Amino acid sequence: QVQLVESGGGLVQAGGSLRLPCAASGSTFSTYVMGWFRQAPGKEREFVAAINRHGDSPSYADSAKGRSTVSRDNNKSTVYLELNTLKPEDTAFYYCGARLAYKVAPDSSGGNYDYWGQGTQVTVSS
Repeated sequence: QVQLVESGGGLVQAGGSLRLPCAASGSTFSTYVMGWFRQAPGKEREFVAAINRHGDSPSYADSAKGRSTVSRDNNKSTVYLELNTLKPEDTAFYYCGARLAYKVAPDSSGGNYDYWGQGTQVTVSS
């Protein structure tokens, strides 16, 4: 098993930036693909970004391309999501998920992730 703990959320003005870390423990971090998803009130969870276990192949939702960067540090068992040029519509709970790397599945499919963190709230004011 792996435990995931997100942090770094908060209230930020439109145009600002945040960096969200997700720290993992309990299992070998480098065996997991790591993904970021978000869920706004009244909306379904949606994919933001993911990164392969080596950290050299990120993927992004169209809405995140150009404004987000996903990275990981396997030595620290942490994955990061950097959010830039934030907009009010980015307001949501942001979750990280872990998917065992041997599972061949779309990064954007949350149902294929094995573990989830509790999430961190990001609120963007206009």
